[in-house]
Amino acid sequence: MTEAEDRKPRSDEARYDPEITSEFAIPEGIEVPEGAGEPETTSEFVVPEGLAAPQPPSAEPEGSAFSLPRTYSAKDAPPAFTPATGMPAVSLIKDAPWQDRMRTMLRMPVAERPAPEPVQKAEEGGPAVPRVLDLTLRIGELLLAGGEGAEDVEAAMFAVCRSYGLDRCEPTVTFTLLSISHQPSLVEDPVTASRTVRRRGTDYTRLAAVFRLVDDLTDPETHVSLEEAYRRLAEIRRNRHPYPGWALTLASGLLAGAASVLVGGDLIVFFAAAVGAMLGDRLAWLCAGRGLPEFYQFTIAAMPPAAIGVAFALAHIDVAASAVVTGGLFALLPGRALVAGVQDGLTGFYITAAARLLEVMYFFVGIVIGVLTVLYFGVKVGGELNPDAAMNISERPLIQIAASMLLSLTFAVLLQQERSTVLAVTLNGGVAWSVYGAMHYVGGISPVASTAVAAGLVGLFGQLLSRYRFASALPYTTAAIGPLLPGSATYFGLLSMAQNEIDKGLVSLAKAASLAMAIAIGVNLGSEISRLTLRVGSAGKRRAAKRTRGF
Repeated sequence: MTEAEDRKPRSDEARYDPEITSEFAIPEGIEVPEGAGEPETTSEFVVPEGLAAPQPPSAEPEGSAFSLPRTYSAKDAPPAFTPATGMPAVSLIKDAPWQDRMRTMLRMPVAERPAPEPVQKAEEGGPAVPRVLDLTLRIGELLLAGGEGAEDVEAAMFAVCRSYGLDRCEPTVTFTLLSISHQPSLVEDPVTASRTVRRRGTDYTRLAAVFRLVDDLTDPETHVSLEEAYRRLAEIRRNRHPYPGWALTLASGLLAGAASVLVGGDLIVFFAAAVGAMLGDRLAWLCAGRGLPEFYQFTIAAMPPAAIGVAFALAHIDVAASAVVTGGLFALLPGRALVAGVQDGLTGFYITAAARLLEVMYFFVGIVIGVLTVLYFGVKVGGELNPDAAMNISERPLIQIAASMLLSLTFAVLLQQERSTVLAVTLNGGVAWSVYGAMHYVGGISPVASTAVAAGLVGLFGQLLSRYRFASALPYTTAAIGPLLPGSATYFGLLSMAQNEIDKGLVSLAKAASLAMAIAIGVNLGSEISRLTLRVGSAGKRRAAKRTRGF
Protein backbone atom coordinates (compact mmCIF):
# COMPACT_ATOMS: atom_id res chain seq x y z
CA MET A 1 0.00 0.00 0.00
CA THR A 2 1.40 3.35 -1.02
CA GLU A 3 1.71 6.32 1.30
CA ALA A 4 -1.16 8.13 -0.48
CA GLU A 5 -3.38 5.09 -0.16
CA ASP A 6 -2.37 4.85 3.46
CA ARG A 7 -3.56 8.42 4.10
CA LYS A 8 -6.84 8.15 2.16
CA PRO A 9 -8.81 6.02 4.62
CA ARG A 10 -7.74 8.26 7.45
CA SER A 11 -9.00 11.27 5.48
CA ASP A 12 -12.36 9.59 5.01
CA GLU A 13 -12.51 8.72 8.68
CA ALA A 14 -11.71 12.30 9.63
CA ARG A 15 -14.38 13.57 7.21
CA TYR A 16 -17.07 11.49 8.81
CA ASP A 17 -15.75 11.57 12.34
CA PRO A 18 -18.72 12.69 14.51
CA GLU A 19 -16.44 14.31 17.07
CA ILE A 20 -15.39 16.96 14.52
CA THR A 21 -18.37 19.39 14.51
CA SER A 22 -16.77 22.61 13.29
CA GLU A 23 -16.82 23.43 9.60
CA PHE A 24 -13.65 25.40 10.22
CA ALA A 25 -11.63 22.22 10.81
CA ILE A 26 -8.12 22.47 9.40
CA PRO A 27 -7.97 20.75 5.97
CA GLU A 28 -5.76 17.74 5.62
CA GLY A 29 -2.31 18.40 4.33
CA ILE A 30 -1.91 21.87 5.88
CA GLU A 31 0.57 22.08 8.63
CA VAL A 32 -0.46 24.24 11.55
CA PRO A 33 2.35 26.12 13.28
CA GLU A 34 2.50 25.98 17.01
CA GLY A 35 0.64 28.79 18.75
CA ALA A 36 -1.17 29.87 15.56
CA GLY A 37 -4.57 28.44 16.51
CA GLU A 38 -7.64 30.45 17.54
CA PRO A 39 -6.80 32.48 20.63
CA GLU A 40 -8.75 31.94 23.78
CA THR A 41 -9.19 35.68 24.32
CA THR A 42 -12.58 36.76 22.99
CA SER A 43 -12.42 40.53 23.69
CA GLU A 44 -11.72 42.79 20.74
CA PHE A 45 -9.92 45.12 23.16
CA VAL A 46 -7.10 42.65 23.72
CA VAL A 47 -3.70 44.30 24.09
CA PRO A 48 -1.84 44.10 20.76
CA GLU A 49 1.37 42.05 20.58
CA GLY A 50 4.38 44.08 21.55
CA LEU A 51 2.55 46.32 24.09
CA ALA A 52 2.73 45.58 27.79
CA ALA A 53 -0.53 45.77 29.71
CA PRO A 54 -0.46 48.42 32.46
CA GLN A 55 -0.36 47.03 35.95
CA PRO A 56 -3.24 48.15 38.25
CA PRO A 57 -2.08 50.49 41.00
CA SER A 58 -1.82 48.75 44.30
CA ALA A 59 -2.09 51.92 46.39
CA GLU A 60 -5.56 52.95 45.16
CA PRO A 61 -8.30 50.96 46.93
CA GLU A 62 -11.47 50.00 45.21
CA GLY A 63 -14.94 50.90 46.44
CA SER A 64 -15.40 54.59 47.21
CA ALA A 65 -16.03 56.97 44.34
CA PHE A 66 -14.36 59.70 46.38
CA SER A 67 -11.00 57.95 46.75
CA LEU A 68 -7.97 60.09 45.94
CA PRO A 69 -6.92 59.74 42.27
CA ARG A 70 -3.46 58.34 41.56
CA THR A 71 -2.39 61.54 39.84
CA TYR A 72 -3.59 63.86 42.59
CA SER A 73 -1.26 65.45 45.09
CA ALA A 74 -1.87 68.31 47.47
CA LYS A 75 1.31 70.03 46.26
CA ASP A 76 0.36 70.12 42.57
CA ALA A 77 -3.43 70.28 42.93
CA PRO A 78 -5.25 71.51 39.81
CA PRO A 79 -7.24 74.75 40.20
CA ALA A 80 -10.55 72.87 39.82
CA PHE A 81 -10.24 71.45 43.33
CA THR A 82 -11.48 73.46 46.27
CA PRO A 83 -8.64 74.40 48.67
CA ALA A 84 -8.43 72.37 51.84
CA THR A 85 -9.32 75.42 53.93
CA GLY A 86 -12.49 76.03 51.92
CA MET A 87 -13.54 79.16 50.11
CA PRO A 88 -12.49 82.52 51.57
CA ALA A 89 -14.83 83.75 54.27
CA VAL A 90 -17.18 86.50 53.09
CA SER A 91 -18.97 88.52 55.74
CA LEU A 92 -22.54 89.38 54.81
CA ILE A 93 -24.33 92.35 56.33
CA LYS A 94 -24.58 91.73 60.05
CA ASP A 95 -28.03 93.23 60.59
CA ALA A 96 -29.61 91.42 57.65
CA PRO A 97 -32.27 88.84 58.52
CA TRP A 98 -31.03 85.28 58.24
CA GLN A 99 -33.77 84.59 55.65
CA ASP A 100 -32.17 87.02 53.20
CA ARG A 101 -28.61 85.92 53.90
CA MET A 102 -29.39 82.23 53.46
CA ARG A 103 -31.63 82.83 50.44
CA THR A 104 -28.82 84.75 48.78
CA MET A 105 -26.38 81.91 49.36
CA LEU A 106 -28.83 79.26 48.19
CA ARG A 107 -29.17 81.08 44.89
CA MET A 108 -25.40 81.05 44.40
CA PRO A 109 -23.59 78.17 42.70
CA VAL A 110 -22.07 75.79 45.24
CA ALA A 111 -18.51 76.66 44.22
CA GLU A 112 -19.10 80.39 44.83
CA ARG A 113 -20.70 80.20 48.27
CA PRO A 114 -18.62 81.83 51.00
CA ALA A 115 -17.30 79.67 53.80
CA PRO A 116 -19.04 80.08 57.15
CA GLU A 117 -17.55 82.51 59.60
CA PRO A 118 -16.02 81.03 62.77
CA VAL A 119 -18.82 79.90 65.05
CA GLN A 120 -18.86 79.11 68.73
CA LYS A 121 -21.58 76.51 68.59
CA ALA A 122 -19.44 73.66 67.31
CA GLU A 123 -18.97 70.93 69.87
CA GLU A 124 -15.53 69.78 70.91
CA GLY A 125 -14.04 67.60 68.20
CA GLY A 126 -16.37 68.99 65.55
CA PRO A 127 -20.15 68.91 65.16
CA ALA A 128 -22.03 65.62 65.27
CA VAL A 129 -23.09 65.60 61.62
CA PRO A 130 -26.00 63.09 61.85
CA ARG A 131 -27.53 64.93 64.81
CA VAL A 132 -27.19 68.32 63.13
CA LEU A 133 -28.88 66.97 60.01
CA ASP A 134 -31.66 65.43 62.11
CA LEU A 135 -32.26 68.73 63.92
CA THR A 136 -32.30 70.52 60.57
CA LEU A 137 -34.90 68.14 59.14
CA ARG A 138 -37.14 68.44 62.19
CA ILE A 139 -37.08 72.23 61.98
CA GLY A 140 -37.82 72.09 58.25
CA GLU A 141 -40.70 69.70 58.88
CA LEU A 142 -42.41 72.11 61.27
CA LEU A 143 -41.98 75.01 58.84
CA LEU A 144 -43.26 73.08 55.81
CA ALA A 145 -46.20 71.61 57.73
CA GLY A 146 -47.10 75.11 58.93
CA GLY A 147 -47.48 76.40 55.36
CA GLU A 148 -44.14 78.13 54.83
CA GLY A 149 -42.88 78.48 51.26
CA ALA A 150 -40.34 75.96 49.95
CA GLU A 151 -37.59 78.55 49.47
CA ASP A 152 -37.95 79.85 53.02
CA VAL A 153 -37.85 76.28 54.37
CA GLU A 154 -34.64 75.61 52.46
CA ALA A 155 -33.16 78.88 53.75
CA ALA A 156 -33.97 77.89 57.34
CA MET A 157 -32.45 74.42 56.90
CA PHE A 158 -29.34 75.92 55.34
CA ALA A 159 -29.05 78.43 58.18
CA VAL A 160 -29.20 75.71 60.85
CA CYS A 161 -26.49 73.67 59.16
CA ARG A 162 -24.15 76.63 58.70
CA SER A 163 -24.65 77.74 62.28
CA TYR A 164 -23.02 74.46 63.36
CA GLY A 165 -20.21 74.71 60.83
CA LEU A 166 -21.59 72.45 58.08
CA ASP A 167 -21.09 74.59 54.99
CA ARG A 168 -21.24 71.93 52.25
CA CYS A 169 -24.95 71.21 52.65
CA GLU A 170 -27.66 70.94 50.02
CA PRO A 171 -31.26 71.00 51.35
CA THR A 172 -34.08 69.86 49.09
CA VAL A 173 -37.76 70.54 49.76
CA THR A 174 -40.76 69.08 47.98
CA PHE A 175 -44.40 68.98 48.99
CA THR A 176 -44.10 66.02 51.38
CA LEU A 177 -40.39 65.17 51.46
CA LEU A 178 -37.41 66.92 53.03
CA SER A 179 -33.84 65.82 52.42
CA ILE A 180 -30.43 67.24 53.11
CA SER A 181 -26.97 66.12 52.03
CA HIS A 182 -23.65 67.09 53.60
CA GLN A 183 -20.30 66.37 51.96
CA PRO A 184 -17.35 67.25 54.22
CA SER A 185 -14.93 67.53 51.29
CA LEU A 186 -14.52 66.49 47.70
CA VAL A 187 -12.76 63.26 48.69
CA GLU A 188 -15.19 62.10 51.42
CA ASP A 189 -18.50 60.32 51.10
CA PRO A 190 -21.60 62.50 51.55
CA VAL A 191 -24.05 62.00 54.41
CA THR A 192 -27.71 62.21 53.40
CA ALA A 193 -30.85 62.19 55.54
CA SER A 194 -34.53 62.66 54.70
CA ARG A 195 -37.84 63.12 56.47
CA THR A 196 -41.44 62.86 55.29
CA VAL A 197 -44.14 65.37 56.25
CA ARG A 198 -47.13 63.24 57.19
CA ARG A 199 -49.49 65.77 58.75
CA ARG A 200 -50.13 69.44 58.09
CA GLY A 201 -51.62 71.86 60.52
CA THR A 202 -52.21 75.59 60.67
CA ASP A 203 -50.56 77.05 63.75
CA TYR A 204 -48.72 80.29 63.15
CA THR A 205 -47.80 80.53 66.85
CA ARG A 206 -45.69 77.41 66.46
CA LEU A 207 -44.31 78.79 63.19
CA ALA A 208 -43.18 81.99 64.91
CA ALA A 209 -41.52 79.97 67.70
CA VAL A 210 -39.54 77.96 65.12
CA PHE A 211 -38.40 81.20 63.47
CA ARG A 212 -37.20 82.51 66.82
CA LEU A 213 -35.22 79.31 67.34
CA VAL A 214 -33.55 79.61 63.93
CA ASP A 215 -32.83 83.27 64.60
CA ASP A 216 -31.07 82.36 67.85
CA LEU A 217 -29.10 79.61 66.12
CA THR A 218 -27.84 82.01 63.45
CA ASP A 219 -26.93 84.76 65.92
CA PRO A 220 -23.12 84.69 66.35
CA GLU A 221 -23.42 86.20 69.83
CA THR A 222 -25.78 83.49 71.11
CA HIS A 223 -24.51 80.02 71.99
CA VAL A 224 -27.18 77.34 71.50
CA SER A 225 -25.90 73.79 71.84
CA LEU A 226 -27.46 70.83 70.10
CA GLU A 227 -29.04 69.64 73.35
CA GLU A 228 -30.54 73.06 74.01
CA ALA A 229 -31.87 73.26 70.43
CA TYR A 230 -33.50 69.84 70.78
CA ARG A 231 -35.04 70.87 74.10
CA ARG A 232 -36.54 74.04 72.64
CA LEU A 233 -37.81 72.13 69.62
CA ALA A 234 -39.55 69.62 71.90
CA GLU A 235 -41.20 72.47 73.81
CA ILE A 236 -42.45 73.95 70.54
CA ARG A 237 -44.01 70.62 69.58
CA ARG A 238 -45.69 70.22 72.99
CA ASN A 239 -47.14 73.73 73.08
CA ARG A 240 -50.91 73.88 73.04
CA HIS A 241 -52.77 75.97 70.50
CA PRO A 242 -53.41 79.53 71.76
CA TYR A 243 -57.15 79.36 71.06
CA PRO A 244 -59.57 76.58 72.09
CA GLY A 245 -61.93 74.79 69.72
CA TRP A 246 -65.00 76.84 70.64
CA ALA A 247 -63.06 80.05 69.87
CA LEU A 248 -62.19 78.71 66.42
CA THR A 249 -65.83 77.87 65.72
CA LEU A 250 -66.94 81.32 66.85
CA ALA A 251 -64.21 82.91 64.72
CA SER A 252 -65.39 81.03 61.62
CA GLY A 253 -68.92 82.31 62.23
CA LEU A 254 -67.82 85.92 62.69
CA LEU A 255 -65.63 85.64 59.59
CA ALA A 256 -68.60 84.50 57.50
CA GLY A 257 -70.81 87.23 58.95
CA ALA A 258 -68.23 89.93 58.22
CA ALA A 259 -67.82 88.63 54.68
CA SER A 260 -71.58 88.73 54.11
CA VAL A 261 -71.68 92.38 55.22
CA LEU A 262 -68.73 93.07 52.94
CA VAL A 263 -70.80 92.00 49.90
CA GLY A 264 -73.99 93.85 50.82
CA GLY A 265 -75.63 91.94 53.69
CA ASP A 266 -77.43 93.45 56.67
CA LEU A 267 -77.68 92.41 60.32
CA ILE A 268 -80.00 89.47 59.63
CA VAL A 269 -77.68 88.21 56.92
CA PHE A 270 -74.74 88.60 59.30
CA PHE A 271 -76.26 86.28 61.89
CA ALA A 272 -77.55 83.83 59.27
CA ALA A 273 -74.14 83.52 57.64
CA ALA A 274 -72.49 83.15 61.05
CA VAL A 275 -74.85 80.35 62.06
CA GLY A 276 -74.33 78.54 58.76
CA ALA A 277 -70.54 78.79 58.97
CA MET A 278 -70.43 77.59 62.58
CA LEU A 279 -72.70 74.65 61.73
CA GLY A 280 -70.48 73.75 58.80
CA ASP A 281 -67.38 74.03 61.00
CA ARG A 282 -68.81 71.63 63.57
CA LEU A 283 -69.80 69.15 60.86
CA ALA A 284 -66.27 69.35 59.44
CA TRP A 285 -64.80 68.67 62.90
CA LEU A 286 -67.09 65.67 63.24
CA CYS A 287 -65.95 64.32 59.87
CA ALA A 288 -62.31 64.89 60.80
CA GLY A 289 -62.82 62.89 63.98
CA ARG A 290 -64.21 60.05 61.88
CA GLY A 291 -61.11 60.08 59.69
CA LEU A 292 -62.69 61.43 56.49
CA PRO A 293 -60.26 63.14 54.07
CA GLU A 294 -60.25 66.92 53.86
CA PHE A 295 -61.98 66.83 50.48
CA TYR A 296 -65.19 65.55 52.08
CA GLN A 297 -64.77 67.87 55.04
CA PHE A 298 -64.83 70.88 52.70
CA THR A 299 -67.80 69.44 50.82
CA ILE A 300 -69.87 69.01 53.97
CA ALA A 301 -68.80 72.34 55.50
CA ALA A 302 -69.97 74.21 52.39
CA MET A 303 -73.53 72.85 52.56
CA PRO A 304 -75.05 74.58 55.66
CA PRO A 305 -74.47 78.21 54.51
CA ALA A 306 -75.83 77.36 51.06
CA ALA A 307 -78.84 75.63 52.64
CA ILE A 308 -79.64 78.69 54.79
CA GLY A 309 -79.40 80.97 51.76
CA VAL A 310 -81.75 78.70 49.78
CA ALA A 311 -84.15 78.60 52.77
CA PHE A 312 -84.31 82.41 52.79
CA ALA A 313 -85.08 82.38 49.07
CA LEU A 314 -87.83 79.77 49.48
CA ALA A 315 -89.38 81.69 52.38
CA HIS A 316 -89.35 84.89 50.29
CA ILE A 317 -87.64 86.81 53.10
CA ASP A 318 -86.56 90.21 51.88
CA VAL A 319 -82.84 89.80 52.54
CA ALA A 320 -79.77 89.28 50.35
CA ALA A 321 -79.79 85.49 50.37
CA SER A 322 -76.78 85.39 48.09
CA ALA A 323 -74.71 87.22 50.72
CA VAL A 324 -75.34 84.37 53.17
CA VAL A 325 -73.84 81.82 50.79
CA THR A 326 -70.98 84.14 49.86
CA GLY A 327 -70.10 84.69 53.52
CA GLY A 328 -69.95 80.94 54.10
CA LEU A 329 -67.60 80.53 51.14
CA PHE A 330 -65.15 83.11 52.50
CA ALA A 331 -64.51 80.90 55.53
CA LEU A 332 -63.63 77.93 53.32
CA LEU A 333 -61.62 79.29 50.39
CA PRO A 334 -58.01 78.00 50.71
CA GLY A 335 -56.26 81.35 50.35
CA ARG A 336 -53.23 80.32 52.41
CA ALA A 337 -52.43 77.28 50.25
CA LEU A 338 -53.04 79.30 47.07
CA VAL A 339 -50.56 82.03 48.02
CA ALA A 340 -47.95 79.46 49.05
CA GLY A 341 -48.40 77.51 45.81
CA VAL A 342 -48.02 80.54 43.55
CA GLN A 343 -45.05 81.77 45.59
CA ASP A 344 -43.29 78.42 45.14
CA GLY A 345 -43.90 78.59 41.40
CA LEU A 346 -42.56 82.13 41.14
CA THR A 347 -39.40 81.20 43.05
CA GLY A 348 -38.67 78.16 40.87
CA PHE A 349 -39.98 75.26 43.02
CA TYR A 350 -42.27 73.93 40.34
CA ILE A 351 -42.89 70.45 41.76
CA THR A 352 -43.96 71.81 45.13
CA ALA A 353 -45.99 74.56 43.46
CA ALA A 354 -47.82 72.04 41.28
CA ALA A 355 -48.60 69.88 44.32
CA ARG A 356 -49.90 72.84 46.34
CA LEU A 357 -52.05 74.12 43.48
CA LEU A 358 -53.42 70.61 42.94
CA GLU A 359 -54.35 70.54 46.62
CA VAL A 360 -56.11 73.90 46.23
CA MET A 361 -57.97 72.54 43.21
CA TYR A 362 -59.20 69.52 45.16
CA PHE A 363 -60.41 71.73 48.02
CA PHE A 364 -62.12 74.05 45.58
CA VAL A 365 -63.80 71.13 43.81
CA GLY A 366 -65.06 69.90 47.19
CA ILE A 367 -66.55 73.33 47.93
CA VAL A 368 -68.08 73.44 44.45
CA ILE A 369 -69.73 70.04 44.88
CA GLY A 370 -71.18 70.96 48.28
CA VAL A 371 -72.58 74.34 47.22
CA LEU A 372 -73.68 73.21 43.78
CA THR A 373 -75.61 70.26 45.19
CA VAL A 374 -77.59 72.49 47.55
CA LEU A 375 -78.18 75.17 44.91
CA TYR A 376 -79.33 72.61 42.36
CA PHE A 377 -82.01 71.19 44.63
CA GLY A 378 -82.94 74.70 45.77
CA VAL A 379 -83.54 75.79 42.17
CA LYS A 380 -85.53 72.62 41.49
CA VAL A 381 -87.93 73.28 44.38
CA GLY A 382 -88.53 76.87 43.32
CA GLY A 383 -85.87 78.91 45.07
CA GLU A 384 -85.45 82.27 43.30
CA LEU A 385 -81.77 83.11 43.48
CA ASN A 386 -80.57 85.97 41.31
CA PRO A 387 -77.07 85.81 39.80
CA ASP A 388 -77.39 89.44 38.68
CA ALA A 389 -77.24 90.53 42.31
CA ALA A 390 -73.47 90.58 41.93
CA MET A 391 -73.81 93.85 40.01
CA ASN A 392 -75.85 95.53 42.78
CA ILE A 393 -73.49 95.45 45.75
CA SER A 394 -74.10 98.60 47.77
CA GLU A 395 -71.16 100.86 48.58
CA ARG A 396 -70.86 101.48 52.31
CA PRO A 397 -67.22 102.47 52.83
CA LEU A 398 -67.09 102.75 56.62
CA ILE A 399 -69.15 99.63 57.26
CA GLN A 400 -67.18 97.65 54.69
CA ILE A 401 -63.83 98.74 56.13
CA ALA A 402 -64.99 97.70 59.62
CA ALA A 403 -66.20 94.37 58.20
CA SER A 404 -62.89 93.78 56.44
CA MET A 405 -60.98 94.41 59.66
CA LEU A 406 -63.25 92.00 61.55
CA LEU A 407 -62.73 89.44 58.79
CA SER A 408 -58.94 89.74 59.06
CA LEU A 409 -59.06 89.50 62.84
CA THR A 410 -61.13 86.32 62.84
CA PHE A 411 -59.02 84.86 60.06
CA ALA A 412 -55.94 85.44 62.26
CA VAL A 413 -57.62 83.54 65.08
CA LEU A 414 -58.38 80.63 62.74
CA LEU A 415 -54.71 80.58 61.75
CA GLN A 416 -53.73 80.30 65.44
CA GLN A 417 -51.61 83.45 65.34
CA GLU A 418 -49.91 84.98 68.33
CA ARG A 419 -52.01 87.59 70.09
CA SER A 420 -49.28 90.18 69.56
CA THR A 421 -49.69 89.94 65.77
CA VAL A 422 -53.49 90.10 65.59
CA LEU A 423 -53.73 93.91 65.77
CA ALA A 424 -51.13 94.43 63.03
CA VAL A 425 -52.76 92.00 60.63
CA THR A 426 -56.19 93.51 61.35
CA LEU A 427 -54.96 96.95 60.35
CA ASN A 428 -53.25 95.47 57.31
CA GLY A 429 -56.55 93.92 56.19
CA GLY A 430 -58.34 97.24 56.59
CA VAL A 431 -55.70 98.98 54.47
CA ALA A 432 -56.03 96.29 51.80
CA TRP A 433 -59.79 96.74 51.49
CA SER A 434 -59.49 100.54 51.55
CA VAL A 435 -57.07 100.46 48.63
CA TYR A 436 -59.25 98.00 46.73
CA GLY A 437 -62.41 100.05 47.30
CA ALA A 438 -60.73 103.32 46.33
CA MET A 439 -59.41 101.85 43.09
CA HIS A 440 -62.44 99.78 42.08
CA TYR A 441 -65.50 101.68 43.34
CA VAL A 442 -64.16 105.22 43.15
CA GLY A 443 -61.56 105.00 40.40
CA GLY A 444 -63.46 102.52 38.21
CA ILE A 445 -60.42 100.26 37.77
CA SER A 446 -61.00 96.58 37.02
CA PRO A 447 -61.34 94.31 40.08
CA VAL A 448 -58.37 92.15 39.05
CA ALA A 449 -55.98 95.10 38.87
CA SER A 450 -57.37 96.58 42.09
CA THR A 451 -56.96 93.25 43.86
CA ALA A 452 -53.37 92.87 42.64
CA VAL A 453 -52.37 96.33 43.90
CA ALA A 454 -54.07 95.81 47.28
CA ALA A 455 -52.44 92.39 47.66
CA GLY A 456 -49.07 93.92 46.76
CA LEU A 457 -49.42 96.39 49.61
CA VAL A 458 -50.35 93.53 51.93
CA GLY A 459 -47.16 91.71 50.95
CA LEU A 460 -45.07 94.88 51.31
CA PHE A 461 -46.40 95.76 54.77
CA GLY A 462 -46.23 92.14 55.86
CA GLN A 463 -42.57 91.95 54.88
CA LEU A 464 -41.86 95.21 56.74
CA LEU A 465 -43.49 93.89 59.91
CA SER A 466 -41.71 90.55 59.64
CA ARG A 467 -38.33 92.26 59.25
CA TYR A 468 -39.05 94.47 62.22
CA ARG A 469 -39.64 91.39 64.37
CA PHE A 470 -37.26 89.03 62.52
CA ALA A 471 -40.11 86.56 62.04
CA SER A 472 -42.05 84.89 59.25
CA ALA A 473 -44.13 87.10 56.95
CA LEU A 474 -47.03 84.63 56.78
CA PRO A 475 -48.78 85.78 60.00
CA TYR A 476 -48.82 89.35 58.68
CA THR A 477 -50.02 88.62 55.15
CA THR A 478 -52.25 85.53 55.04
CA ALA A 479 -55.06 86.85 57.22
CA ALA A 480 -54.85 90.33 55.65
CA ILE A 481 -55.78 88.99 52.19
CA GLY A 482 -59.02 87.53 53.55
CA PRO A 483 -61.22 90.47 52.45
CA LEU A 484 -59.83 90.16 48.90
CA LEU A 485 -60.72 86.48 48.40
CA PRO A 486 -63.08 85.88 45.45
CA GLY A 487 -66.04 84.51 47.41
CA SER A 488 -68.80 86.35 45.55
CA ALA A 489 -67.40 85.54 42.10
CA THR A 490 -67.20 81.88 43.06
CA TYR A 491 -70.76 81.77 44.38
CA PHE A 492 -72.36 83.51 41.41
CA GLY A 493 -70.48 81.26 39.01
CA LEU A 494 -71.82 78.18 40.78
CA LEU A 495 -75.33 79.62 40.88
CA SER A 496 -75.30 80.28 37.13
CA MET A 497 -74.18 76.71 36.49
CA ALA A 498 -76.97 75.40 38.73
CA GLN A 499 -79.46 77.36 36.60
CA ASN A 500 -78.04 75.83 33.37
CA GLU A 501 -76.29 79.05 32.38
CA ILE A 502 -72.99 77.30 31.79
CA ASP A 503 -71.28 80.03 29.77
CA LYS A 504 -72.11 82.70 32.31
CA GLY A 505 -71.00 80.46 35.15
CA LEU A 506 -67.66 79.67 33.52
CA VAL A 507 -67.01 83.37 32.97
CA SER A 508 -67.65 84.08 36.64
CA LEU A 509 -65.45 81.18 37.76
CA ALA A 510 -62.68 82.38 35.43
CA LYS A 511 -62.97 85.78 37.08
CA ALA A 512 -62.63 84.12 40.49
CA ALA A 513 -59.50 82.29 39.33
CA SER A 514 -58.05 85.55 37.99
CA LEU A 515 -58.68 87.29 41.30
CA ALA A 516 -57.03 84.44 43.18
CA MET A 517 -53.95 84.59 40.99
CA ALA A 518 -53.83 88.39 41.34
CA ILE A 519 -53.83 88.01 45.13
CA ALA A 520 -51.02 85.46 45.13
CA ILE A 521 -48.84 87.30 42.62
CA GLY A 522 -49.46 90.65 44.32
CA VAL A 523 -48.41 89.33 47.74
CA ASN A 524 -45.25 87.78 46.33
CA LEU A 525 -44.38 90.89 44.31
CA GLY A 526 -44.82 93.14 47.32
CA SER A 527 -42.48 90.94 49.34
CA GLU A 528 -39.86 90.95 46.58
CA ILE A 529 -40.06 94.75 46.20
CA SER A 530 -39.47 95.20 49.93
CA ARG A 531 -36.37 92.98 49.79
CA LEU A 532 -34.97 94.82 46.79
CA THR A 533 -35.55 98.39 47.99
CA LEU A 534 -34.97 98.23 51.73
CA ARG A 535 -31.40 98.94 52.82
CA VAL A 536 -31.89 97.91 56.43
CA GLY A 537 -32.24 94.18 56.64
CA SER A 538 -31.18 93.63 53.05
CA ALA A 539 -28.54 91.11 52.04
CA GLY A 540 -27.30 93.21 49.18
CA LYS A 541 -28.05 92.78 45.52
CA ARG A 542 -29.35 89.25 45.03
CA ARG A 543 -28.49 87.12 42.07
CA ALA A 544 -31.37 85.99 39.96
CA ALA A 545 -31.87 82.26 39.89
CA LYS A 546 -30.43 80.89 36.65
CA ARG A 547 -33.33 78.49 36.29
CA THR A 548 -35.82 81.35 35.82
CA ARG A 549 -34.98 81.56 32.10
CA GLY A 550 -34.99 77.85 31.46
CA PHE A 551 -31.26 77.13 31.73
